[in-house]
Amino acid sequence: DPPPNAEFLEGLLSPRIIAFLIDAVIVLGPIVFLAVFIAVFGLITFGIGWLLFWLLSPLFVIWAVIYTGSTLGSPASATIGMRAMDLELRIWNGQKMYFLLGAVHAIFFWVITSTLTPFVHLLALFNSRRRLLQDFLTGTVLVNNERRAAALRRT
Repeated sequence: DPPPNAEFLEGLLSPRIIAFLIDAVIVLGPIVFLAVFIAVFGLITFGIGWLLFWLLSPLFVIWAVIYTGSTLGSPASATIGMRAMDLELRIWNGQKMYFLLGAVHAIFFWVITSTLTPFVHLLALFNSRRRLLQDFLTGTVLVNNERRAAALRRT
């Protein structure tokens, strides 16, 4: 609730962007490594190995959903990028996330971003809790974790 606990909702946008970039590196890193491996394997096998490139898209989707679902569904209720920025994604009533909701949140993010363009994320500028469309659809709220909120309380 913002009025008595405003420190939990203070300054979320910049850390959220940085957390996303950290998570994007974590998700894309293994996929890029696999793409380079397939490219080299294709050279060694005179092009036959390049037939494996079709695996990259489904593996990317599976890895992204598993990574996001398992990290958001962890006790920290945050991805690795969110943990680095002292953020948590909570259900609207304050409870911690669980795997399925985290996976659905990730799927909504990718579908919304790819269909409505990244400009849909400007929605966070026009609501007091800085929620994005996927947050509204899944009933979640991004908040500062207790450590960051305590630091904001002191200032």
